[in-house]
Parts: sequence; structure tokens; C-alpha cells
Amino acid sequence: MKMKKPILLLACVLAVQISKAQLKSTPFCPAFTVDVLDGSVNKLYPESPYQEIKNKLPCYTNSIDEPSATGCAGVFFKDKGIDFYTYRDYIEISMDFKGKLTLPILGADRGSLFKWLGLPKAKDNGWEAYQMQHGIIVVYFDAIGKVNKMQISSRTPETMRVCE
Repeated sequence: MKMKKPILLLACVLAVQISKAQLKSTPFCPAFTVDVLDGSVNKLYPESPYQEIKNKLPCYTNSIDEPSATGCAGVFFKDKGIDFYTYRDYIEISMDFKGKLTLPILGADRGSLFKWLGLPKAKDNGWEAYQMQHGIIVVYFDAIGKVNKMQISSRTPETMRVCE
């Protein structure tokens, strides 16, 4: 009789622990579509709130709450090649982007951008910034003059600050 109580107690503790275990599902994200001319990703804009991005695209790989010590808070999708820097109001799309672009900017030659974006508002050897309806789009070039990264921002080239 004395031995039954500890065994029964142990069985109850194990049953409680097992009942707390839950299956966890992988968050579903819709396909990412970057509307270059609209300046949005799935109708989320560079100035979209941090929590709205997390709610609409729950498959993020990392997030840093605002405000952050570095000022580089945001919602990041490293496995999809896209990051939302919500504190600095820009979206960065890399060559690893897994989604659809409404204009084939990534991988395009520097000389071919005029037909889609017009003349750059500001430029340097490694990048060009184009005025858009929503703000700006900044494109970066590799050593052979092909676009390897782009940033969509609601700010101007003079006020945009990027994270390293």
C-alpha cells in the first residue's frame, strides 16, 4: 500500500507533463511578391508597423523589437532573402530572394534600368537611387554592373540610413 502512493504520484506527474506537450505547426506564409513600382511586399510598405509584418508574414526567421540598441530593429526572412527594417523604414531584397518581382530588377544590367525606373536621383559607383511614387528604390551593383541587392524606402536618399 505504501509503495502504490509514490508510484501513483509519479504516474500523475508524468501524465500532467505529457498532457502539456503540444504539436507545433510551422507558420504558413504566402508567396512573397515585391511590387517594385508600388514599393510594397504583399501590400506591406517600408513604414508598415513591426507587429503588422509579423502578423501577416509569420514565417520570419528572426525579429528585433523596436527600439533596438543598434537602431536596426525589424522582421527578417533570411531563408527567403528579404528583410523589413521597420525602425529605419526600408525593405531589403537580396539575390537570395525567394519570391516574385513585378520588374526583373535583381540580376539586371546597370544600363537596362532606365526603361523601368528612369534617371537616378542619386548615384555612386556601387549604387543608384531612383525616385518612385512611394519614396525611393536603391539598387546595388556587383563588380560586373549587375544588380545584386535592392532597397525600397519611404525616405529620401539624404535621410535614409541603412544597417550594416
